[in-house]
Amino acid sequence: MIATVRATRPTSSSQRQRRVAPVHQSDRLRSGDALPPSQQDFRPRVLGVFQRLVESGARYDAAPLYPLESVEILRNIGLHRLFAPPESGGESFADERATNTALLGVLRIIGRADLSLGRIFEGHVNALKLFAWFGSTAQKATLASALRDGAFYGVWATEPPPGVILSRNGENWLLTGAKAFATGAGGLAAAIITARGPDDATQLVMVPANIAARADLSGWRVRGMRATGSGSYDLTGMQPNQEQLLGAPGDYTREPRFTAGAWRFLAVQLGGIEGLLAETRSAMSEAARNDPLQRVKFGEAVAASRTAYLWVREAAQRAADESADAPNLVRMTRGIVERAALDVMELSARIVGTRSAFDGQRIDKIIRDLSLYLRQAGPDYARDQAAIAWLDHDVFDEDDRLW
Repeated sequence: MIATVRATRPTSSSQRQRRVAPVHQSDRLRSGDALPPSQQDFRPRVLGVFQRLVESGARYDAAPLYPLESVEILRNIGLHRLFAPPESGGESFADERATNTALLGVLRIIGRADLSLGRIFEGHVNALKLFAWFGSTAQKATLASALRDGAFYGVWATEPPPGVILSRNGENWLLTGAKAFATGAGGLAAAIITARGPDDATQLVMVPANIAARADLSGWRVRGMRATGSGSYDLTGMQPNQEQLLGAPGDYTREPRFTAGAWRFLAVQLGGIEGLLAETRSAMSEAARNDPLQRVKFGEAVAASRTAYLWVREAAQRAADESADAPNLVRMTRGIVERAALDVMELSARIVGTRSAFDGQRIDKIIRDLSLYLRQAGPDYARDQAAIAWLDHDVFDEDDRLW
């Protein structure tokens, strides 16, 4: 069974890379960020390993390799189980709003430390959500066993034509096709993939993701997000049994969860923006701090970063409520976060100057990672669909509508 595959630990000396400068104190949690006493706050747990994640992320980016050491750090602090269904060993939150508040804080901090790791962890959380929504009692028990063994999961939907086909093969099923841009291909223990079933509807299928012969990372030659290992993964010939089918056909794309769930990758991107802002502040010379023109640029970067935070925070809460307007608010938030990231990247480069582009500089790594991570599918379409909704009614807040 795929769930019993133990997550691999880093053992190769070739994966030990040079260390980078310690994280600046400006990246750390401020007391003003405190949550209400009733809210479970897991941010200190992540902040306790923040510097190690920064250093490890830089090494794996330089390699580039799947960040085994970084994943191990998250595993050792129990983060891989935290957002699993309670039946699978996850935390019991008061409600979905409490869950998303805690998750937002964790995703932001991991994103600040290393966007590649943030993408991997966000995919793992997405898989845990699918188990919570669609998993049977037996499947949740299987997940519990896998998480005890330290497994990390992914969710793979992107595919080259004609896509992944799921057909009958006697008592079992047969997969044909491959996934593209499969984050963690060959490194994760397992993945939930989408496949087109006999009725032409999308079916979720659990498959092992750590078979090296099926993973091809040769095409993942990119400037940013290099340590995600987002290569292709060949599924042809796999024969999943009925217990590896998660949920019913069509469950994956049911709204509002499908579109509103994008708030999670926005939270990771937000963390990258915040990390870049903090690094820019630390890199400012005394002359720059005394220059009103440079201070104006820094102020604009602060405003862009905090604007993105407010929208992502609202999107997380609306997604928790599963409100009818949650997808449209998240669609608009995608554009807000993209614009904020582009602005802060430009402002940072203008404030810091040539030093921001030097190899090995943390500012350079964050900008490279963000530049690629922002390229999620269909940003213009998402913004257009949000605008259509706003033309009909004010989507942002029922209690404070402008029209």
